[in-house]
Amino acid sequence: MAGRFYDEWRVGDRIEHDLRRTVTETDNLLFSTMTHNTQPLHLDAEAARASEFGQILVNGTFTFSLMVGITVGDTTAGTLVANLGYDKLVMPSPVFIGDTLRASTEVIDMRPSKSRPGQGIVTWRHQMHNQRGETVCECLRSALLRSRPQA
Repeated sequence: MAGRFYDEWRVGDRIEHDLRRTVTETDNLLFSTMTHNTQPLHLDAEAARASEFGQILVNGTFTFSLMVGITVGDTTAGTLVANLGYDKLVMPSPVFIGDTLRASTEVIDMRPSKSRPGQGIVTWRHQMHNQRGETVCECLRSALLRSRPQA
């Protein structure tokens, strides 16, 4: 198990996740079609070339999903009870095919569960950056985690 239990976190803890991913045309195409997102800027090279970006834009929900996925191994793998929500999702810079993305996480809030003894809620700020250091996605994620089992 790679994730941390509730009582192993502290506000201010920060992780630079080791896993990185270069986004491919196949990633964007499959995710967009799988989710029935027919936005031409994601799928139509001619429409994308005519846009202000001049190229295909990677589907933003793929970027968000990839960011969360990259963080799971270091945060909640094996300790998660439930994801409670995602807040303040922003995508301040576009992602293009061929961009290499990396994620970072910071604990911004914690509290013991009032209704579930031995569990607590952690809120992280996840950020995704491209190879130029630009923030391409950011959100707050709250999750209910188990505390470390008593020996």
